[in-house]
Amino acid sequence: MTHAQAAVAETAPPRHGSSASRVLSFAVPAAVLGVAAATRLIGLEHPAELVFDETYYVKDAESLRQLGYEGRWPDDANANWAAGTPGSPSELASFVAHPPLGKWVIALGLAALGPENPAGWRLGTALAGVALVGLVMVLAHLLLGRLALTGIAGLLIAIDGNAIVMSRVALLDGVLALLIVLAVILLVLDRRQVRRELDEWLAHRHAHERPSDWGPAFWGRPWLVGAGVTFGLAIGVKWSALYLLAAFAVLTVVVDAIDRRRAGVALWASGTLLRQAPISAILLLPSALAAHLLTWTGWFITSGGYGRTREVTDDNRLAGPFGLLPDALQNWWEYQTAIYGYHVGVTSEHNYEAPALGWPLLLRPTYMHYHDRGDGTAEAITGIPNPFIWYAAVAAVIALVIWAVVELVARVRAARAGIDRANGMPASGWAIALVLTGVAAGWLPWLLYPERTMFFFYTIVLTPFLVLALTIVLGAILGPADADRSRQAIGRIIVIGMLALAIVVSLFFLPLWTGSPIPIEQLRLRYWLPTWT
Repeated sequence: MTHAQAAVAETAPPRHGSSASRVLSFAVPAAVLGVAAATRLIGLEHPAELVFDETYYVKDAESLRQLGYEGRWPDDANANWAAGTPGSPSELASFVAHPPLGKWVIALGLAALGPENPAGWRLGTALAGVALVGLVMVLAHLLLGRLALTGIAGLLIAIDGNAIVMSRVALLDGVLALLIVLAVILLVLDRRQVRRELDEWLAHRHAHERPSDWGPAFWGRPWLVGAGVTFGLAIGVKWSALYLLAAFAVLTVVVDAIDRRRAGVALWASGTLLRQAPISAILLLPSALAAHLLTWTGWFITSGGYGRTREVTDDNRLAGPFGLLPDALQNWWEYQTAIYGYHVGVTSEHNYEAPALGWPLLLRPTYMHYHDRGDGTAEAITGIPNPFIWYAAVAAVIALVIWAVVELVARVRAARAGIDRANGMPASGWAIALVLTGVAAGWLPWLLYPERTMFFFYTIVLTPFLVLALTIVLGAILGPADADRSRQAIGRIIVIGMLALAIVVSLFFLPLWTGSPIPIEQLRLRYWLPTWT
């Protein structure tokens, strides 16, 4: 078996021989999706008022639906929405800080149920939240290939509080997380194709006694183009997706080089950097740009959007050859420049701002809604993740980083001694690299802007990769399928116990994720840290 065939085999979904296995392969994901749907869709109409940043995004979504661009709403608009009479925005353009695609998703729910129905405000993001659980299971199965781990990964995100809250409020970040996970799935499929075709190319060269020199130049990579399109759509929800696009593009080049080196390509490094990397960039980046521009269709085809009809003159025209672009594109670029200036300059204080440095410690989750009912009970919606899952996942990431460093050192020493060393990691190196890249790209860039106002709910983009890291560690605790029975029994007891504890913690915090009335004294019992209030 070649290196690429082995790499594919170690991450390929298992073949279910028995009818019971086939039933389980459908029943486990279906059950997890049922949990996700229940926690995200039941009682979606409550509260019947715009909460937190819904005041921006729901109104922008309805404006997009009516005008094709974001118009301005009257000062008493929130009260009108709560009364079930939202009305219409003026045609006067509003400056908005985020691209339109996430708001178009919200607009789909408004179109389906009507803007007077609070469930309609949140239906789009709720369905995106359910779909996110499904895609996390797909990614887990592609990377780990074990039905048990597929179900564990899906369950962990299905019962996580931050994921639930970001599905039950009409904000953009849940849609962003969905598209990021979809893009990563497409990269995994691209990697499978490239490894298979690399083996075929090398076999052909060897059969004809031709040297492998720089290796092949693969142009036919539809999954990579699809990933570019999906990343472009994600950037059309929030600009922060640019960081993830850049990180995963670099990972793709690095893994291309590693695969060629393992396959025995003579000039694997220069062959990757000078031959395949430019091709990959051509396949990935223009498709991302085209998809991103597509998300601005409403702005382009109408004339009322912010800055849309700015007069382009010799004084404000773009420099060099960019000055030949149509006025619409030049005005669009001017708008993007203004948005960038806004984002880097957001430093206003907020009660629930949470610097990224404190995210791993879960210091300041975001309160979305609080209402004292006056009878000793209160309604609260706060994006506290399941604390057990969160801290265990952060610990799992740290463990994987340490594990990877130790393994790398051991492999270098073994190579110097001329010894072949089997993979000592709890999953393939590709799977771990993918997960750690998602965590790093979703968190580290925010550390570059310590003065910027930011919130904990941004971590929903990290959550899929955090639960995958925890799933990998739980898989190591379960042990391999061929482990002895006593080893398997101990592993199952530990993992089942941890999952049971996670479920109990989720049930305990569920009222804070759904806004269900709860005695105020009971509410205070859920503030485990003083900074959570």
